[in-house]
Amino acid sequence: MRPAEAAVPAGSRAAGATGVPPRERGRAWGRVGAGGTPSGGRTPSAPAGAATPHRHRATALHPGAWWLWALALGTAATRTTNPLLLTLLVTVSAYVVVTRRPHAPWSRSYGAFVKLALAVLLIRLLFTTVLGSPVPGTHTLLTLPEVPLPDWAQGIRLGGRVTAEGLAFALYDAMKLATLLICVGAANALANPSRLLKSLPGALYEMGVAVVVALTFAPNLIADVQRLRAARRLRGRPDRGLRGLLQVGLPVLEGALERSVALAAAMDARGYGRTADVPAPVRRTTAALTLGGLLGVCAGTYGLLTAAGGTYGVPVLLAGVAAAVAGLWLGGRRTVRTRYRPDRWDARAWLVTASGVAVAALLFLAAARDPAALHPGVVPLVAPTLPLWPAAAVLVGLLPAFVTPAPDPAPKTAVKEPS
Repeated sequence: MRPAEAAVPAGSRAAGATGVPPRERGRAWGRVGAGGTPSGGRTPSAPAGAATPHRHRATALHPGAWWLWALALGTAATRTTNPLLLTLLVTVSAYVVVTRRPHAPWSRSYGAFVKLALAVLLIRLLFTTVLGSPVPGTHTLLTLPEVPLPDWAQGIRLGGRVTAEGLAFALYDAMKLATLLICVGAANALANPSRLLKSLPGALYEMGVAVVVALTFAPNLIADVQRLRAARRLRGRPDRGLRGLLQVGLPVLEGALERSVALAAAMDARGYGRTADVPAPVRRTTAALTLGGLLGVCAGTYGLLTAAGGTYGVPVLLAGVAAAVAGLWLGGRRTVRTRYRPDRWDARAWLVTASGVAVAALLFLAAARDPAALHPGVVPLVAPTLPLWPAAAVLVGLLPAFVTPAPDPAPKTAVKEPS
């Protein structure tokens, strides 16, 4: 027996290094504050105003409301090519993201979508400059050397005149797609992906679990690769090239396989994959409704994005959504499961969704009553004007910035004192 152990009574050694019995130590560690330290330890506990995970979950908005709001803004963007209205839509979504985006790693994706939207604008303008535009124009900006093409390539040209009308038409059309991408990026930055997957209907339960497991294991794989490469560098072994890839990849795959086997055993022990007995006619009806609904959603979305399908786009889209929802509801009867702490769809979620739907509906109405204001002409080239009441309708999309709770402040990293 070592001298340090001899000086400690036997009962204290059983209690551990802190001198607290195991049962009491478990209770002390169960009372953990927001900072991750036990309330009974020497480290001071979190302040009374700090948000706990349970309270944050109770006040957080349903992630589906954020997606419906953002998709409604994107739908409104497809109804206009006015660059001023599209810029206003981007500004509204950006303001809501800045004021209501939580401090989480997944919320940083908004910048990537903004960069993708700018890339779409540049690529479209570049293609119009090099390949020409079908819009005739009289204001020539520059003339590029034109490459002669064979007869079978009629309608395509390389180089030639670059007109202001053609560039304006390409810019207006590209801004519509860029605004749609930015609205989708706003939904990604505002809605928690794991909570959104937990809110999936029962028919999509298996797919949601697979995505959650993939999102959970992906950081582990990256950490394993970094750890193994650092270990090889410390031992003076190469971590690059084909040899380094093989010697790093095999342990990573082995660890991933071990985690997969352990997860499969845990899921099997908890009854994952067991389904209820559903009659065959119900299964066939479910498949028909789901497949028909998805086809209707695709056809209706295509009608909304094209000018010729504006008449049938909305009815087909609504019918497809209704059929898909009915199919998912019937398919959910096969899944026997309970939902742990489900997200509540409260009055704030209704307000957020209603604000986005109101923007889309009012722009649909404006496009039908005054199409010239929402689609400025390029031949002849005129400066776009900002229509007043459609612009006021877009400002309704700012409602989530005032009715939803503010995000928790970013956690402050502790500064270590020099020893």
